Amino acid sequence: MTPRPDLLLPEYGHHLFRSIAFQDEFFRWGTGIVDDLWSTNFTRMSRIRVPLPPLDVQSRLAALLDEVDAMVAKLDQLTDALRARAIDTAALFGLSEDDSRRGEDAQSPLFGTPEHWDRTKFGYDFTESTERNGDDPPGPLLSISEYRGVEVNTRTDGQQASLDVAKYRVVRPDQLAANMMWLNHGGLGVSSLTGYISPDYKAFWISPRFHPRYVHHLLRSPRYVDYFGAIGTGVRPNAQRVTKIALDMMPLPLPPMDEQKRIADDLDEVTGRIDGMLAKIASLRELLVERSSTFLLDVVTGRKEVA
Repeated sequence: MTPRPDLLLPEYGHHLFRSIAFQDEFFRWGTGIVDDLWSTNFTRMSRIRVPLPPLDVQSRLAALLDEVDAMVAKLDQLTDALRARAIDTAALFGLSEDDSRRGEDAQSPLFGTPEHWDRTKFGYDFTESTERNGDDPPGPLLSISEYRGVEVNTRTDGQQASLDVAKYRVVRPDQLAANMMWLNHGGLGVSSLTGYISPDYKAFWISPRFHPRYVHHLLRSPRYVDYFGAIGTGVRPNAQRVTKIALDMMPLPLPPMDEQKRIADDLDEVTGRIDGMLAKIASLRELLVERSSTFLLDVVTGRKEVA
């Protein structure tokens, strides 16, 4: 669809059609089974009334909202930077900051680890759990976030549990849960919750030789995320499956338990502070988006004027 240039500027239309008010109107005219399977055909969409202030007002309004978009983009960049710093690769591998290189380490996850640390392989210290829900799920549906690890699934869009969850995998506290198709994006973590995950995921018991929180940070570190990308198979970056055989052969550093606990405690503190900052950024971002939509609505309804 191409807007008439004498009626609607593309820059104004960009903000108008992405505003909360228009999204609500679009949803009102749509049809579907559930929220994430909703559509509006052109006939119904053409009935939506579009506010058309004078072109000079559209231009000034679009310029102001472009500034808000730029602020939101900067917040997104800050969010990405904080998430990238959440896992300190150097601390996990006993390295100096200068030695925490990524690319060359992807094929050698044990590179540079202290000589007094032991080495092992995943298959020696991690045992796959075969526990399923059956008729009595032990807790809520869990998801695996690339940013937070294992958490309760509160999403209203995207992945949802089917009505029959008997075959879903049970996850217990201190078990490692993994999305084998998303390991190269951080799709794994040690759970602090009891619940269940997709039957396509896996859950593992962790050997007492490993501290669970150390494992959580270790396998979500940039070095191992890169390593998962190197050993995964698939034609698309977002569908790189790591086989159980490849995972079992994966080498792991095994520091003394007191060092594992110290590393885990330090990284828990760091990630806790970063999570607090991320929550504030997310709140500010949401407020900016909400207020920009409200401002647009106030202008097109005549309640406010553009300076």
